[in-house]
Amino acid sequence: MRSAAPSFLAILYLAAILAIAPVVRAYEVRTLASGLDKPWSIAEMGDGAFLVTEKTGQLLLLNADGSRLPVAGAPAVYSANQGGLLEVLLHPDFAQNRQIFLSFAGGDKPANRTTVVSGTLSGTRLSQVTTLLEVSPDKEGPAHYGGKMAFLPDGTLLVSVGEGFKYRERAQDLGWELGKLLRINTDGSSPTDNPYPETAPRVFSYGHRNPQGLVFDSANNQILMLEHGPKGGDELNHILAGKNYGWPAITYGVDYSGAVISPFTEADGMEQPLHYWVPSIGPSGLAIYRGDDFPEWQGDLLLGSLINGEMRRLRLDSNKVILEESVFPEVTGRVRDVRVMTDGSIIAITDEGDVFHITN
Repeated sequence: MRSAAPSFLAILYLAAILAIAPVVRAYEVRTLASGLDKPWSIAEMGDGAFLVTEKTGQLLLLNADGSRLPVAGAPAVYSANQGGLLEVLLHPDFAQNRQIFLSFAGGDKPANRTTVVSGTLSGTRLSQVTTLLEVSPDKEGPAHYGGKMAFLPDGTLLVSVGEGFKYRERAQDLGWELGKLLRINTDGSSPTDNPYPETAPRVFSYGHRNPQGLVFDSANNQILMLEHGPKGGDELNHILAGKNYGWPAITYGVDYSGAVISPFTEADGMEQPLHYWVPSIGPSGLAIYRGDDFPEWQGDLLLGSLINGEMRRLRLDSNKVILEESVFPEVTGRVRDVRVMTDGSIIAITDEGDVFHITN
């Protein structure tokens, strides 16, 4: 007896399933280094070498074979709780000028601030260290510094600044630089086309809590930023000049005690996030994937989750998250930073001191 041929509808159904099924690609996760002291940020230098910051204050040169050397000349930092040496970022023309930028907590417990310096790297020595930014006014206590940096196409530098935790209302106050995204020139001056050149010359946007991921998406000409909510209410935001992102007047989270911070999740004149997380995932590090190792991920976002101890991938469509998934289960720990390399491979670092290199 001849078996019945599959129906046309059955064929369509199978095709639809195959179309939406995730593509499982072969990949390799290699531990490039381990035993680092609370690494916070990593930057690709070329030839397989990296610069890595340790939150306790050390800047390291990490070689392709996993060996590491301390870089002399890094600034002294206030290392306590969330304070310390934070981001390392290379100048877009680093190959020619050898200039790097560091963000860190400067000062001491009663008077500290998010700070940015630049310097010239020669071998394992940093020289010509110049202070470009000291957030004003000073705050007390080692919490919520932000400290993420990104370059815009015009050569200006974005710097995220947390609201200092107990100063949350100041995120709405343009007289304070806490809870803001700042924009400066690479000599430390304020661009004249910032939104508030007279009253708040370095402020680009405001109403932020503790921004821990920041990228400029060149393909879509937009700034994307991740920030920690309190208990719930972590956010992915599309940042526009002069806009108010609401903290703490609107939020999808509550205080750590469970107390209500605000009864409102939206308000006139305040921006809504592209995406938010309840419960919190502790988003940290943000990269846009473009490369050949994972070609089906072009334009997707990669980020770390401190709370869940994992990496995640997000896909946006018209500023809406249409896919979110955990990736690379071999990368374990509190993922602090994620970077896409020029060759299309991926680097992730964890608070536990590991540097993972993911290739396909």
